[in-house]
Amino acid sequence: MNFKPLKDRLLVKYSEEPEKSSGGIYIPETAKEKPQRGEVVAAGPGRITDDGKLQKMEIKVGDIVLFEKYSGSKINIEDQEYLIIREDDILGTIEK
Repeated sequence: MNFKPLKDRLLVKYSEEPEKSSGGIYIPETAKEKPQRGEVVAAGPGRITDDGKLQKMEIKVGDIVLFEKYSGSKINIEDQEYLIIREDDILGTIEK
C-alpha cells in the first residue's frame, strides 16, 4: 500500500470485533457496531504550529489506539476498510 497521510493525520486499520458475545451468543454482521479501536498503519509528519515549526506526532505506526465513535473519514484501500483520523481525535493508546 502506498498511502502517506498528510500533516497530523493517521491511517488506522479497524480492529476485528468478536463474532460472539461474552455469553456465547453469535452477533450478526448487521448488529455489530463499528469498533472504536484500531492499529495505526501510516502516520503523517505532524502539524505546523502557529510559529511555523513542525510539531511531531506522538502516535506512531503500530500503536493500538482508541478514537471517538464518529470521527474521521472511512476509505477502502485494496478491499480493506480504513479510517483517516486527526491525531487530536485519538483518545489514547493501548499498551500491548
